[in-house]
Amino acid sequence: MRQKRSQRRYVKAARASGRLVLLLLLTAAVLLAPVPDLTPTAARVRAAPAPADPSEPGVPTLGRAWPVGSRPPVLRAWEPPATPYGRGHRGVDLAAPAGTPVRAVAAGRVSFAGRVAGKGVVSVELAGTGDPPLRTTYEPVRASVGKGEEVAAGAVVGTVEPAGSHCPAVCLHWGLRRGESYLNPLALLPPWLLHGPSRLLPVLGVPVPTGRGPEPGSGPGPERGAGPGLSPALP
Repeated sequence: MRQKRSQRRYVKAARASGRLVLLLLLTAAVLLAPVPDLTPTAARVRAAPAPADPSEPGVPTLGRAWPVGSRPPVLRAWEPPATPYGRGHRGVDLAAPAGTPVRAVAAGRVSFAGRVAGKGVVSVELAGTGDPPLRTTYEPVRASVGKGEEVAAGAVVGTVEPAGSHCPAVCLHWGLRRGESYLNPLALLPPWLLHGPSRLLPVLGVPVPTGRGPEPGSGPGPERGAGPGLSPALP
């Protein structure tokens, strides 16, 4: 009986010792592990991806205005679906509060102005873009034009409606189609309109023009004190 009790005590002691050794090993591993450097460095910080080139084959850059504002924030970019009925985003969402004027990006003819599924939609067929022509769509829009009306680039076709947007806040959905194919509407915008006009940087050593004329007496001509038809004043 005493021998069995001694064996049990030995087993319990061995188990306790094993657990203690395991705990010590885990503690040592944690303490000796290198501390991760959480300071961001240029090598590890991933830069935001550059905007993709929105150009599309067969889409001319004939846009002359943004649909709303001047270079409005793009809340959601164009995401082409993998299949005709697949998931994606068939256009771009532009930030615009309710009541913002909506303008035709390029000249064309209004092919539709009405309501679809309860929200206002305006479609414009762009002039000189082939058969079938390119067609821009704007929604949700309270139309101020009618079907068949000719519009110039930059002409107001309506205003952004306060309801009917699929954005968390009010926005304008701008789409582009040729027939049944969806295209990136940003491809219509030329670089100077998409990214803004280029700026000339100053050249080192060359004075920046101020737009003012020469200071009196600093240019060629008679010296100060000389009137019309008179000799320069002598000292």
